Amino acid sequence: MDLIWDQDQLKQDQLKQDKVPSSTKKKSAIKPSVRLPFFGCAVSCGFPSPADDYIEKKLDLNEYLIDKPSATFFVRVAGDSMIGVGIHPDDLLIVDRSKEPRNKSIVLAIVNGEFTVKRYICRNSKITLKAENPAYQDIVIVEGMQFEVVGVCTNVIHSLK
Repeated sequence: MDLIWDQDQLKQDQLKQDKVPSSTKKKSAIKPSVRLPFFGCAVSCGFPSPADDYIEKKLDLNEYLIDKPSATFFVRVAGDSMIGVGIHPDDLLIVDRSKEPRNKSIVLAIVNGEFTVKRYICRNSKITLKAENPAYQDIVIVEGMQFEVVGVCTNVIHSLK
């Protein structure tokens, strides 16, 4: 799975500094939050249910989706290696650099200078990056490979357009 950066290509020295491309930094300034209506009643996806006309509270997506704003950035997805977990081309991933990967986390990683998004599997101190599409092979991390976890993917924003 490739990732699309809006303008600048990553430079290796940027990765060593703080792992976030400068083009992402320029666009990641958090604007004042906007609270939108949140209807607390569950919405039926089966048979229709009566509407409650009740707004429970106002919801700020920054509060809902982002734990640590200073360590969080967005990337756009290209490729279909993670469609099995609902990550599709053109989706936006929310990546938190402050989180340590746990076994089975979805991570943004660098492998031999290339970005990839995969499931992080750690067994017996061996790391495998697993695609969630059977058309793609796993990436087994071995000695001599350049490997770094940039951050843990915490959410995916998928447009229905």
